[in-house]
This record gives sequence, structure tokens and C-alpha cells, in this order.
Amino acid sequence: MRMNFSTFFNSDLQKEHEKQKKYLSGAVFAVLPAVIFYLMEAYEHNPFAEVRQEAQLFNILLMELLAWGFFFLLGSGKWAVRLLAFFAMVFGLVNHYVTEFRSTPFVPWDLFSVKTAASVAGNYDFTPEMRVVIVTAVFCALLGAVHFLQFDWKQKWYVRLAPAACAAVALALFGKLLQDEGFQNRHYLYPFLFTPAYMTKVNGMAVTFTMNLAYVVVEKPKGYDREECRSLLAEYEKAQQEEAPLQEELPNIIVIMDEAFSDLSVLGEVPASEDYMPYLHRLQQGQSNTITGFLNVSVCGGDTANTEFEFLTGNTMAFLPSGSIPYQQYLKEEIPSLASHLAGLGYETCAMHPYPADGWNRKEIYPLMGFERMEFLPDYRGTFGFSYVRNYVSDRTDFQKIIETYEQKEAGTPLFVFNVTMQNHGSYTKEYDNFTADIMVKGADNPALDRYLSLLRLSDQALEELISYFDRQEEKTVIVFFGDHQPNNAVAHSVFDGNDETLRYQVPYLIWANYEIGEQTQADTSANYLAAHVLEAAGVPTSPYQDFLLELETHYPVLSAVRREQTGGDGDEDALLNYQKLQYYLMFDRKGETE
Repeated sequence: MRMNFSTFFNSDLQKEHEKQKKYLSGAVFAVLPAVIFYLMEAYEHNPFAEVRQEAQLFNILLMELLAWGFFFLLGSGKWAVRLLAFFAMVFGLVNHYVTEFRSTPFVPWDLFSVKTAASVAGNYDFTPEMRVVIVTAVFCALLGAVHFLQFDWKQKWYVRLAPAACAAVALALFGKLLQDEGFQNRHYLYPFLFTPAYMTKVNGMAVTFTMNLAYVVVEKPKGYDREECRSLLAEYEKAQQEEAPLQEELPNIIVIMDEAFSDLSVLGEVPASEDYMPYLHRLQQGQSNTITGFLNVSVCGGDTANTEFEFLTGNTMAFLPSGSIPYQQYLKEEIPSLASHLAGLGYETCAMHPYPADGWNRKEIYPLMGFERMEFLPDYRGTFGFSYVRNYVSDRTDFQKIIETYEQKEAGTPLFVFNVTMQNHGSYTKEYDNFTADIMVKGADNPALDRYLSLLRLSDQALEELISYFDRQEEKTVIVFFGDHQPNNAVAHSVFDGNDETLRYQVPYLIWANYEIGEQTQADTSANYLAAHVLEAAGVPTSPYQDFLLELETHYPVLSAVRREQTGGDGDEDALLNYQKLQYYLMFDRKGETE
């Protein structure tokens, strides 16, 4: 009898112990998502000090919903935590390196850029900082420690599906709530997409990423009407028909968007050992048949394709989600561009880029824009004097390929070339056997800045050689040269004082011709207007949309995703809304129409 009582008593104690152990494991499981959130944020900063208090709670709630969703799906607490911790670790690392290399955080649209990012990853230095090492080590320790977490739900998989689905629905509903403007205002969530780094810092990575998901699809502008847009463009087309007829000789137009080419003197003094772009600086002082100024772009440190998009289409990133890449997200059908317009005027149209064709999806996009020919890295192999600078085709080789393309064109047919270079692409932290920096910045102690300026010097020399060649040609030719963006913060921090962030979005440009187009200096503009200015200066007919843009510019001299200059005249807001409507029409609602 005593034995039976003892057995019963011990069994009861054991059950109580198991129950307490399960409760404790459940409590630990409930706390771990918060720990994982703070660990993920620790890759970049101190979340306790910088993430707003309510935003911390919302980030933790997102993590909790994910953790419980994984738990119900897998039936295992330790594997649910491991899965959540692994994703958080990867997300934190990706965000850290994207921010380091591009100066802006990871956003949903970067998922469309994985292939492009992988193709250039080898040129960046991924050596981790001590903070990254420590946080990753703690993550790994956590992944191992949860082996002892005994919190499971032993039910059939089909029984677990219902609560897993409920967790997924709750996650979706909460995500939708985070995207509501009223909710954001009530709870002090920072909503402004044009400062994504600050937005991520004060809202937290998970909340910011969730908020940004609302902008994957571009909504119609207020009062949008398709027929109204068609009528508006028809008015400009009618006005064109009343103008002078097409000139007999159309000039060749060669456009060079030079990778990361910028003049950091717009940020502050650059005490370099010698002038890093003497030829361009000379042209900026006033040369015949030359127009120079600074171009306001919408990106910094990366996302080259967006400056390309703005220039070729005349559209602006100001109306599209911050961090989005139209080439990869939105352009699925033919879209009017500078190339399609010039093709309609009888031009040969050729896009050139000394890099693999899948970068930024160019091989799919260029035909949609009206380019008849495309030249990518394999087509450069036989170019005279072919050479690399670091791991990229040199600008000198690239410009020689332009010359060869010009010399092989059909006689009597004008040529339009749109060329995107690669020589100056980041990163600038590595050393190479085939390149040595020969320009030094006094007092900066920043080898990346020295290398960057030395690369610019090579581009400047190649540009002078290219213009000298076409200056000797009889055919009328216009050369347009501009940078796509400034380099990342690793280069610019030695020069930039941080007072005016819009200065980080200015690059030099020039329009040069071997015939009379006049001259102008300090003709600042933005990338969406530049193509219209080129045709206007060259004496080439503009498209109806470009005529609209030239008129819009009288209301908004500069318009980009980060800067908007307004004249303050009557009709400004109406003109801007019309621009937004026309852009939406041309990008999303033409339904297979052709020009």
C-alpha cells in the first residue's frame, strides 16, 4: 500500500514538474521573439535608444506573430525560434551590408535586384566589423541554445493548419494597419520614404519593411482619367504640327551615363593633390557649343537604373516608391522613350553597356524602349585597345567602342547611342594590380576617396579624347555626358558635412556639339528634363511629352525624388498633378498603344 501511495505521489510530482517546465518553456518562447528583434537591430545601432518606443512594441508584435505562426505550422517551439532567428540574422546582415555599400537600407524592391547585386558582390569588401561579429555570434549561440527548449504541440499537421492560418491572417491585418496613414500618425511612426535610412532607424527594420510593402503597387493619381491624358498629349502633338518642318540633317546623338561620376566639390572642399577632372572643369568655365551644369538625380551610392530610367523616359522617381526599380518592377510593355522617339525620326538606336546583359534587366527593357541594337560585355572583347581598370572595362575602351560603332553605322543615317559605363563602379576599398591611386586628398586619410578621384581622372581623360575625335568629324554630332549618382558614404564622408542632404544627389553634366548650339554654364536641371534639353539644344524635334516637360520645368525647375524646386507661379499644383497622371498613363495604362 505504501508503495502504491509513493508511486502515485511521485507520479503526481512528476506531472506537476512537467507542467511547470512546459509553462516555463512557453514563457521563454514568448520572450525570445523580442530578443531576436533587438539582436537584429543591433547590427546597425542601439535599438533601445533610437527606435521609438511604440515602434519597438510593433516590431516585437510582428516577431511574435511570425514565431507563433511557425510554431503552429511546425508544432515545435525550438524549430520555430530557430527559423525566426535565422531569417532575422540573414535580414539583419543583408540590411547592414546594403546600407554600408549603398548608404540606404534594404527595401522590398531589392528582392528584384538579387541577380544584379550578386554580379557585382565580388568587388566589395565584406570583412565584418566587430559589432557584426558579436551580434552574429550571439545569434548562433541562440540557435544552439534553443535545443533545450521543450515547448511543443503534438497534434496532426492538419489540426495545426487552422491556428497557423489564423496567425497568418493576424500578421496580414496588422501589416495592413501599419500601412494606414492615420495609424502611423497616432503612433508616431515616421512615414517619409524619401529618407529611408532615418525611417528604418526610428521605426525598426521589420516595421519599416512592412510599411514599404504598401508601395509595391503604384496607385492611380487622384482624379486620373485615361482619356484626359490622351487628350492632353494630343494638344501638344497638334501644336508641334504647326511648327517648322524637320531639318534635313539630323545630328548623331551620343549619350554617356558614366558610372558614379560626380564632383564631390559640391559637398565641400576637396584638397586633392591635383585636379581630378581638369577637362570637365575647363568646359564648365564656358566653352563654345557647350552647355554645362549640375544634374539632380534621385539616387545616391547605387540604383543606377533609376537615373537611366528618368533620363530615357522623362519620368520621375518622385511619383514612385522610394527604393523601387522601375526596370525590374514596372516596365513590362513598350514604353515611350528617347530611343523610340528618335527611332521614329529615322535614327539608328543602339544601347551599349560593357557588362553582362542581365544587369538591371536591361536585355529585356531596352527593346521595350525602342532600342534596335544592344551591345554588352561580349561585344566589347574585340575593341581596339581593350583594357580593364580593376575588374571593369575601362572608360577609354568603352569610348573607343562608341567610335567604332559610329564608324560602322549606315551612311546618311543619324546614330543615337546610349552608353552606360562601368569603370568607376564601387567598391573603392580594395587594392588592384592594374590600378594605383595617383591622386591624394590632404588630411582625409581615406584611401577609398583617393582611389575614387583617381578613377574620375581616367574618365576625364577618356572624355577629352572622345570629344577631340568627334571635333574632327564632318557629321554633326552631339555628345551628352553625365554621372548616374555620387559614390557611397565610405567615399563621401571625408568631404560632406551633412548639412544639406540634397547635395548628395547632384552630379555634373555637359552637352557638347561640333556645330553651333550656343553655350551656357550653371544650367542646373534634373534627370527627367535632360533629354528634352538635349533635343532642344541639338535642333532635333521633341516629342509631345517632352514639350509638356519643358513647360512643366517653368513651374518646377528641379524635380526628383529628393528635391522639388517650385517657382510659386499660378498653376504649379495643376501642372504637377498632370505630370503624375501622364506618367501613370505612359507607364501603366497605355494598353499596348504605340507612339
